Amino acid sequence: MQIDADPQEDQQNAPDTNYVVENPTLDLEQFASSYSGLMRIERLQFIAQHCPQLRAEALKMALSFVQRTFNVDVYEEIHRRLTDAKRQAQGVPDAVPDGPAEAPLLDTAWAENTRKKALLKLEKLDTDLKNYKGNSIKESIRRGHDDLGDHYLDCGDLSNALKCYSRARDYCTSAKHVINMCLNVIKVSVYLQNWSHVLSYVSKAESTPEIAEQRGERDSQNQSVLTKLKCAAGLAELASRKYKPAAKCFLQASFDHCDFPELLSPSNVAVYGGMCALATFDRQELQKNIISSSSFKLFLELEPQVRDIIFKFYESKYASCLKLLDEMKDNLLLDLYLAPHVRTLYTQIRNRALIQYFSPYVSADMTKMSQSFNTTVLSLEDELTQLILEGLINARIDSHSKQGNTRIDSHSKILYARDVDQRGHTFEKSVHMGKEFQRRAKATILRAAVLRNQIHVKSRPQLLPHGPSLDYSCYHTAPV
Repeated sequence: MQIDADPQEDQQNAPDTNYVVENPTLDLEQFASSYSGLMRIERLQFIAQHCPQLRAEALKMALSFVQRTFNVDVYEEIHRRLTDAKRQAQGVPDAVPDGPAEAPLLDTAWAENTRKKALLKLEKLDTDLKNYKGNSIKESIRRGHDDLGDHYLDCGDLSNALKCYSRARDYCTSAKHVINMCLNVIKVSVYLQNWSHVLSYVSKAESTPEIAEQRGERDSQNQSVLTKLKCAAGLAELASRKYKPAAKCFLQASFDHCDFPELLSPSNVAVYGGMCALATFDRQELQKNIISSSSFKLFLELEPQVRDIIFKFYESKYASCLKLLDEMKDNLLLDLYLAPHVRTLYTQIRNRALIQYFSPYVSADMTKMSQSFNTTVLSLEDELTQLILEGLINARIDSHSKQGNTRIDSHSKILYARDVDQRGHTFEKSVHMGKEFQRRAKATILRAAVLRNQIHVKSRPQLLPHGPSLDYSCYHTAPV
């Protein structure tokens, strides 16, 4: 019997975009220095949108950074938001003034001059590209498309930037050129949040001979490219709510070659990979891929809080683990790509902790259990009931008993679980292993007999109209 999903489930899992963060501990200067280009501006705008305490400072920093580009439209938009933020701060009696009470004046001269410069540069690049096409030199045409794409990106015109980068594909003459084209398309696709496009071009880049054939080598340039591809794929999987594949992608990043400020920082790799792994990995996977991983430990050194959370979870110190998670929640809610998934990830981590806590026991005192999870018995009972209904806690079912698989004693508040029928389970496993061994043994004997008797299939020299025909005269049999 299949129970229909709750129609409100999708609404509950949908990210809340109107939340407000009151107590962040971010150092904006250090935060902004980890990114470059459009990513720095987008992340600062996201912080300003959700954190009133950092809004003015984040917008002023974004305003300063955007003036280094040709993106006049974003400059005017940020200035408008900064003016509104200053006006709102003046209307709040208890607000602490941060810098000048008035927003900086809109630099109309800069805006006009920048628009003219952008137009002149666009005309020059377009003329150069036409000349390159007239000369029919592929390398020059490819570089012309890339330069034009870079300029469109600097102006904030992502659609045209994507078109220019994509057109460069027809003029790539080496695997290195193809990889560079893929990375450019991936970068713009991330800005556009076109995640299927990101994964498609990650696959294209990974299938190039330079990457596919040298995947195991320690070549510095290849490792740098692979790390960028894995980070981009991880972002796409994270955005698609595929947390386990996302964790595996981030775990494959190389710390020494993680230099991708246009998209994310090494600290982001530690947080994204750590949180996704914690929500989806079992104890064995956690121990193998994170606890014992010498490479990912280097990322975790940048985020000691995430490292402590993972280790305390693995050591079954759930109260400390959940407390640390609550302490860093505000900062995670200010992350452009992780914020929509914080609630889901926290729920999965807590559920996994409850399941892991109860798994070794036949029964558990819910009073002691509630103390371990910093909650009340009633709240814990609601959580456990939901997990039981979803079949997450009752992983071992005794089919020989007529009682319920797992139940909550409402009088003593003790959670019970029935033992697994170890004898029956062992017999089933033994029979399955025996059949598998028998199948493999027969396949091995058959292969040996075929090789010994030199049985093979050979096509005829002439091709028939409908394709190659098989010469069945070459078949012969011998006793096996």
